[in-house]
Amino acid sequence: MARLRIVHTESSLGWGGQEMRILAESQGLIRRGHHVMLLCPRDARIHAEAANWGVPVVALPIEKKRLRGLRALIAWLRANPCDIVNTHSSTDSWLAALALAILGRPATIVRTRHVSAPVSRGLLSRWLYMHAAARVVTTGEALRQQLVEVNGYNATRIESVPTGIDPGRFRPGERKAMRAHFGLPQDKILVGIVATLRSWKGHTFLLEALTRLPAHIELVIVGDGPQREALEQRISSLGFQGRVRMQGQQADVLPWLRALDIFALPSYANEGVPQALVQAMLVELPCVTTSIGGIPEIAQHERTALLVAPRDPVALAAAIERLAGNQGLRYELGVAARKHCVEGYSCERMLERMEAIYRDVCGVS
Repeated sequence: MARLRIVHTESSLGWGGQEMRILAESQGLIRRGHHVMLLCPRDARIHAEAANWGVPVVALPIEKKRLRGLRALIAWLRANPCDIVNTHSSTDSWLAALALAILGRPATIVRTRHVSAPVSRGLLSRWLYMHAAARVVTTGEALRQQLVEVNGYNATRIESVPTGIDPGRFRPGERKAMRAHFGLPQDKILVGIVATLRSWKGHTFLLEALTRLPAHIELVIVGDGPQREALEQRISSLGFQGRVRMQGQQADVLPWLRALDIFALPSYANEGVPQALVQAMLVELPCVTTSIGGIPEIAQHERTALLVAPRDPVALAAAIERLAGNQGLRYELGVAARKHCVEGYSCERMLERMEAIYRDVCGVS
C-alpha cells in the first residue's frame, strides 16, 4: 500500500489528552510505514515531548493567528509537499486552511476535533469545517452529533474515532506493591484523579466532596496545569495537606493508577472521550464521573461506572462513599469497564480507522 505523507499541526502550548493523542497516533502510523511530521510552536510542551515518542517535529510560530505564522506555514508547506494536513486546534486549523488555499490546495485537510466546546455557527466556521477540510474527525460520537445537530454540518463528512489506549500495557497490577513504591498508605481508600489541572476537570468539586467523606478516604491528584496554585491554596484552607497528595505531572501514569482504589473525573465541560478515564477503566478501576461530552460512551451508569451530575459535590461524595464501602461493586464495575474499553478503544483500532480515513480522502489504497 502507498506510503502517506502526513503532517500534524498543533498551535496549543499546553499538555493534555489532545497532545498525547497526536503523538500516539503519529507514533503508530510511523510504525505502519508512513512519513509523519509535527508542526508546532517551539515553546509548546508537545515540541519537547515529540522526541520521546519518536515523532519528527519542526518549530513554527503558529501559536497565534498572525501573518508571521501564516507566512512560515506557507513557506514550509511549499518546500515540503505532503498528502494530509491534520489540524487540531482553532488557530492552527485556520492558519493551515488559509495557507493551503493560498498554495492552491496541494494537500488535503483533516480537522480533528478533541473537545465538546461549542463551535460557532457562523459562515466562517462552516467554511473551515465543511469546505476547507475534506473530513472532520471527532474523538467521540457525542462530539460528532453536536456538529451535525447543532451546527448543521454534513454527517457524511464527520467521523468519530475515539483515542485508543494499549490494553496490553494498561491492565491491573499489584496495588500493594505500587503503594509501597510510592510511599502511599496501605490502610486507606485512595481516590485518584489523573488530569491536567484545568478548572473544568472538576478538581475543586472533588475537594469539596472530600469534606463530606470519612477520614480513611484520601485523594491523590496526578497532573499539572494552570489551576495548581489555586488548588494548593484550597487544600491548605481545608486543612487537607495530609489527606490530599499533589503528585504533579508524571511521565508514566500507569503505576499511579494501579495504586488507587477508585478513579474520579468530575468534569463539567469540554470533554471528548478522556484518555485518563479509558486508562483507568483498562486498569479495572471503578470510576465516578459525569455525563459531559463523550464520557457516557464509555461510562455507562451502574454498568461500567457511576455517573453523577456535574458541579455536584454532594452526589460525587455519595458515589465515592458507596464504592468505598462495597468491594464487590468496585470489582464488578472494574471488570465490566475493562471489557468495554478493550472491545472498543484499543490503539490499533484507532490507527486502523485513521489510516483508512487518510487513504479515503487522498483517494489511495
